[in-house]
Amino acid sequence: MDDHGGVTWQWSRFGLGLIFALPAMIVAPFSVTAGLALAAGVLPAAAFRLPPRRRGRAVIPLVGVLCAAGVLLGSLLATVPVVAVVAVFASAVIAAVTAARGRVAQLVLILALPMVGIGLSFPWSAVSIGLAASMLAGSAYAWVVSLAWPERDEPPPAAAPVPRGRAMLVYGILLGAAAAIAAAIGFLLGLEHVGWATAAVLLVMRPVRGQLIARSIGRAASVLVGAFAAAAFAVVRPDDLMIGIAAGVVVGALCASQESRWYVAPGFTTFIALTLILVTSSAPPAERFLERALETLLGVGLALVFGAAVPSLLSFVARRHGVRSV
Repeated sequence: MDDHGGVTWQWSRFGLGLIFALPAMIVAPFSVTAGLALAAGVLPAAAFRLPPRRRGRAVIPLVGVLCAAGVLLGSLLATVPVVAVVAVFASAVIAAVTAARGRVAQLVLILALPMVGIGLSFPWSAVSIGLAASMLAGSAYAWVVSLAWPERDEPPPAAAPVPRGRAMLVYGILLGAAAAIAAAIGFLLGLEHVGWATAAVLLVMRPVRGQLIARSIGRAASVLVGAFAAAAFAVVRPDDLMIGIAAGVVVGALCASQESRWYVAPGFTTFIALTLILVTSSAPPAERFLERALETLLGVGLALVFGAAVPSLLSFVARRHGVRSV
């Protein structure tokens, strides 16, 4: 393993990531949308530490089901913008307040919910259904590959701690407000891919308090880097083969750097998600770059305002008035 500061790299894991991405690399030259969707389907397997026991690796196809369901829900909501904005807010609140109930509930919050944002960019059609199906296929393939990987004698990774009670309700309201505002702006301005700013909000925001604000900023920076890299990649007009190769390298790099202390994973996942959106656009590359850059800045800006600045302000006001901080 190579460790440079906050970034780790494991070449064996890079090889595993390439195996995960193999179907995407094969399919992309023939159908770039399906290829990138397959790459998206294996992202959870590449991004998270492989459970030590094969039985625990059943979470991989479960994640694929949750992500596909999120895309289909967002796609369906996109057909009625007013309903979509309200539903995004409500979904965020519900996902936040139920996140403490277990691992699956956490996965809904951190994975399925951003996929609802992505789905807003693909109003219900054969494209959105094919996208969801490719995600399911990608996750199923990643699970089969993971079963061939040796088991390890170590306890399964513990679920990340999640605040409970009023703190998560406040967080859910703030998350829902930021995501709903992003969606409303996208619909009002008639953006070609209305869901990207919404997805950026949902990818960046996490429950933050005090010292955790720095982590939120790190995650936001990673999303920005991934988004700008995808936009710049689109400007060079890559052919479908190049996109397939890039997807394989990105999935491999995500897998290899999975244990990094820095928040590098959101950059890789953002690159795949945004490239998927960009290849469906008919606008010139420069126009796509500008619009995606502005949408990214909008989403990340809303996430930092509602995820870091507003909680800090609420805590400050609560302390000034002698009220228990949320």
